[in-house]
Amino acid sequence: MLQELTEKLVSIDSTNPSLSSTGAGEEEIAAFVADWCRDRSLDVWIVDAEGRPNVVAVARGSGGGRSLILNGHLDTVGVDGMTEPFRPRVEDGRMYGRGTIDMKASVAAMMVTLERARSMPLSGDVIMMAVADEEAYSIGTTAVLDSGVTADAAIVTEPTNGNVVVAHKGFVWADVISQGRTAHGSRPAEGIDAIAKMGAFLQGLENLQAELEKRTGDPLLGPGSVHASVIRGGREMSSYPATCHLGVERRTVPGETARGVIAELEEIAERCRRVDPSFRATIDLTFERRPFSIDADHAFVQLVKGVAARTSGREPRVYGEAGWMDAALLSERSIPTVIYGPTGGDPHGDGEWVDVASIEICADVLANVAKAYCA
Repeated sequence: MLQELTEKLVSIDSTNPSLSSTGAGEEEIAAFVADWCRDRSLDVWIVDAEGRPNVVAVARGSGGGRSLILNGHLDTVGVDGMTEPFRPRVEDGRMYGRGTIDMKASVAAMMVTLERARSMPLSGDVIMMAVADEEAYSIGTTAVLDSGVTADAAIVTEPTNGNVVVAHKGFVWADVISQGRTAHGSRPAEGIDAIAKMGAFLQGLENLQAELEKRTGDPLLGPGSVHASVIRGGREMSSYPATCHLGVERRTVPGETARGVIAELEEIAERCRRVDPSFRATIDLTFERRPFSIDADHAFVQLVKGVAARTSGREPRVYGEAGWMDAALLSERSIPTVIYGPTGGDPHGDGEWVDVASIEICADVLANVAKAYCA
């Protein structure tokens, strides 16, 4: 059943419209997930997030026990360059197609876990959050949490190859705008080239990255990083550009803050001004997602680790992951959270795949955790 359910989910185009102008969004897949859950007598409702649907489904316990959230996203990245991305195919135990590992196999495992939980003698609730927009701004998980959904613990079912993730990096986005003065290209005495002025700031970013690489950083995640993401400026070839816009991304580790990142960028700008008094730039924070971590010795981490070991027959690795996930949003609401999911490869790539057998293992682990935690 899990293979067929995963294939059905993959066959539904749920490309994130924030990433692609032709993105189908989550409406069709959310309707399918909600109907599937209702057909199995689960409590189901939809939480709207700026017009994007998020499915909340609950296997109710008898009362008095601990509750558990299972979180996974319905959206995928784009499909440019892929051939038949929504036609899943299985070869040598691997299922290929957009969203197989990131993360429709996990959503299928969560759905089946809820169905199994409904027949278990549990005291606490098992709650599934199948959310929109994780691949862009995570408005889905935010909206569901803002609606009042909470629990005593949570598992984000992003792919982990059957291991247990207890930390991931955050990120800060900032806009840097250097100021010049427009003039005819033949009149250098009148113009100030804002693009050329940005060159010194770019060198400062490179120096900051070199400095970050020397830091010890977080024990699981290492040091943070910084890079120039996008740059634009100028109007035409024969004019001096009045402004140059630079988008900067700074990946953060626990203990680093957006305020500290902006201070780093302001220090680069100040060094540029000391060398060139005509350098002028503004720096604005545009978006932030905080890093996530939970103590590897936390009781819930140890529970998930132990269940995964017994269920899969191997000791899972406990580690930190570089990429950001919705775990940070759950953790910020004081919900102890770990990340555990199936095995696969090439997420976001043309050859994205999931190991079919690992989907069943993932569902078994989730069900066994629910049985132990929510009893």
